[in-house]
Amino acid sequence: MISFLKIFFRNLRRRRGYSVINVGGLAVGMAAAMMIFVWIQHEWSYDRFHAKEKQIYGVWNRSVFDGSLQCWNWTPRIMGPTLKEDYPEIVAMTRMSVRDFLYGMGDKKINISTGYTDPDFLTMFDFPLLRGNKETALNDPYSVILTEATAERLFGNDDPMGKTVLINNQHSVTVTGVMKNLPGNTIFRFEALVPAPFMKVTNWYDENWLNNSLLTYVELQPNAHPEKVNQAIRNITKEHTDHREQIEVFLYPLNRQHLYAEFENGIPTGGLIDTLRIFALVAISILLIACINFMNLSTARSEKRAKETGVRKVLGGKRSSLIGQFLGESTLTALIAGAAALLLVVLMLPAYNDLMGISMTLGLDNIWFWLAFAGFVFVTGLLAGSYPAFYLSSFLPVKVLKGMFRKEHALVSSRKVLVIVQFTVACFLIVATLVIHRQIRYAQDRGTGYDKEQLIYCSLGGDITKNYELIKQDLLHSGAAVSVTKTYSPMTANFGNTWSFEWKGKNPEEKVMVNQFHVDADWAKTVGVTIIEGRDIDIYTYPTDSSAILLNETLVKLMNIDHPVGEVVKAQNRDWHVVGVIKDFILDSPYESVRPMYVGGPGGWFSTVHIRLNGANKTSDNLARAEDVFKKYNPAYPFEYTFVDESYARKFVEEQRTGTLASWFAVLTIFISCLGLFALAAYMAESRKKEIGIRKVLGASVGEIVSLLSKEFLLLVLISFIIASPAAWWAMNKWLNIYTYRTDIPWWVFVAVGLMSAFVALMAVSWQAVKAATADPVKSIKEE
Repeated sequence: MISFLKIFFRNLRRRRGYSVINVGGLAVGMAAAMMIFVWIQHEWSYDRFHAKEKQIYGVWNRSVFDGSLQCWNWTPRIMGPTLKEDYPEIVAMTRMSVRDFLYGMGDKKINISTGYTDPDFLTMFDFPLLRGNKETALNDPYSVILTEATAERLFGNDDPMGKTVLINNQHSVTVTGVMKNLPGNTIFRFEALVPAPFMKVTNWYDENWLNNSLLTYVELQPNAHPEKVNQAIRNITKEHTDHREQIEVFLYPLNRQHLYAEFENGIPTGGLIDTLRIFALVAISILLIACINFMNLSTARSEKRAKETGVRKVLGGKRSSLIGQFLGESTLTALIAGAAALLLVVLMLPAYNDLMGISMTLGLDNIWFWLAFAGFVFVTGLLAGSYPAFYLSSFLPVKVLKGMFRKEHALVSSRKVLVIVQFTVACFLIVATLVIHRQIRYAQDRGTGYDKEQLIYCSLGGDITKNYELIKQDLLHSGAAVSVTKTYSPMTANFGNTWSFEWKGKNPEEKVMVNQFHVDADWAKTVGVTIIEGRDIDIYTYPTDSSAILLNETLVKLMNIDHPVGEVVKAQNRDWHVVGVIKDFILDSPYESVRPMYVGGPGGWFSTVHIRLNGANKTSDNLARAEDVFKKYNPAYPFEYTFVDESYARKFVEEQRTGTLASWFAVLTIFISCLGLFALAAYMAESRKKEIGIRKVLGASVGEIVSLLSKEFLLLVLISFIIASPAAWWAMNKWLNIYTYRTDIPWWVFVAVGLMSAFVALMAVSWQAVKAATADPVKSIKEE
């Protein structure tokens, strides 16, 4: 062992430059792979930490809409209690619906994201209470559980237990528990919990089996068979609606909801798991490229180790012992690189968390992390050292000692194949990165259908509803706004849809899902939508407009009515008269087609105020004036607002993160590839220095010698590009098919990637080529 370590460290010191490149390239590759695997593990762990995770299921629905079987997980409020009462296999149930409530503690007013839930929530899920009894904490309708952070915001360092807070300036509730802050790897997002009966206190409860407005989770008995339970509960909605609604109910495992949330024709088809698989391949590819560097440099330096190998074989050394030595050296190199990689990951993790918008930890205090890290280093060492070990140990002593083992001018060599593999992966990732960014830009440039600039919205909380008309007039008279309106939801969110929309000539057997939106007067003027036929809803001029309705272009096409203005349609069990047709605007995803939508008059429910700020003033002045108005008429609530353009920009966050990750890892791939190419070019130049000296003596120019040394590498890059292009085109076309609104892949993307790859490779080898071409030929030829 001591002699092995001496040989290992002697070789490291002897060729310091190559050692740094070997260890550095391997460290960067390992660090990149580790960061990807840490993220994958984080996403995979969602809600798998609950002791009952295999017994907990979400309640889902499925029915045929628009000709296909569609699934959704919003359920009626009565669903959970009915399931628990009627089916003995279900031993617990809980519901969850999160809303923002204003919490008051003295002069302190804070909006807190609060979940309505049931007492079983605390026993079904492992969200530990730091204070309070989980068996009784939610028994009283006027109780509340706060998370640690929320308790600190409200009470500072004081003990919150037993103290009362005022919700929405109306309801006094008592703190009965303090919950540990939620981990980052759960689908639940709330800052406080109130009991489900509090829904009745806030007038938010009904037993309508068609009002799908919250999430329901159930816990099965340990020996229950989910398939049998699914069969039993399948028709529960049908039975409670006298079979008017053909909706099937089924259970979906909690531990699959984060990764497998996409359905096609009623069957789970993927979701985030597809992205994780792609990045797992990226991680493996980056690690492979780093290992290829090690292989290339090890085999390129084979002449330096060949005599050692030959002499050891002559002295009786077995090939197996040589393989063991070389694998041991690569594993030790991987250990050094792994330590450097771990340090890099620790240093980069805060920035990585900011980029991903989550909080990940390495778990350095967990034995399983260190076991996984040891396995990762060991596998990397074996992978990096396998080919060099078998290659170097295969030399025949007779040929080695006679200097006859080399194949300098082989048309196909292992090193060439490995370089091609490296740059094939690099070209593939660059194409993928460009296509991802192009798709994001394509969606960002898509017209929204309304004017989102200088447009803000705020919630209809407190006394805003009661004083809305006064607030509107004061905003206009103060000059802060040029137009104000109330809406069902923000212009960037869809709060509801319905399959109850009917029109003359519709097939009564066909169910069509239609987005629903309700507005007050001046909506079109405020948000800037385009009316292409008819007029806007105007209850001031037309009092009957409380039952007026606007249809978007997509819905009009679906109805197959050329001029629907004047028609009477039915929605939510009431008649509406069509007064106008609006140009399609984006309410949901900018990557998908606009869904059919109706915009009803003020007969509906409102949650939001939209304000068009006065463009003649500074935005800060407008906001200050608006704040004064809201404080005047709604003094108990803080004035909180959101810019619509900022809210719309958040629709691109996930894709932008994916694009940023792809960009960084593509850059790392190119960097690692060029690092190996640089060292390989240096070694090749050194090994051919006598040939270069002779060529110079015979009249070769510097340019000719640089071309001689560079063209081989450029050829390898060209072959890599030819291999990568069709693979990248196929893969990215498949990825783009996820989106209804998608860009194409133009030819110039591949041309740009080819030129970029060639340029980067040329930069990596040209410095060594120029250095070799300008060396003194006399010294090169004389040197023995």
